[in-house]
Amino acid sequence: MISIGYPEPVFRRKEEAGKEYIFDALRKKWLLLTPEEWVRQNFINYLVQVMKYPVGLIAQEKMIRLGEMNKRFDILVYDHSHQPWLMVECKAPEITLSESTLRQIMRYTISIPVPYVVITNGDSCFGWKRSPEGFLAINSLPVHGG
Repeated sequence: MISIGYPEPVFRRKEEAGKEYIFDALRKKWLLLTPEEWVRQNFINYLVQVMKYPVGLIAQEKMIRLGEMNKRFDILVYDHSHQPWLMVECKAPEITLSESTLRQIMRYTISIPVPYVVITNGDSCFGWKRSPEGFLAINSLPVHGG
């Protein structure tokens, strides 16, 4: 398991028509604050503030094609050559990370091959690095550009 020390959240939030929203600084728009969105925003904040991943190389919730189906990845980090480098699948905190979660992100790597994959529900975080033998578990997030 990867240990994540999240920084103190400093998100802009608002309530409108009885619903809570969070401002996504990357996409520059207000989003409905769901448990999964809270995990996604905190994880991106960790990548940027703690791990120093470049904001301009992080994409989120983009459509990908898997056979005949359209799916959306949660977070994709590009390397400095703008090649897909690390893919993250976020789940709500109450969702237990399982083999099913891992299979979901591994299917995404068919369309977007990446050297690293991560799954998180905010509390738990697991990652893998692609190798000639397949994906091998890692115990820390990779340094961007390294």
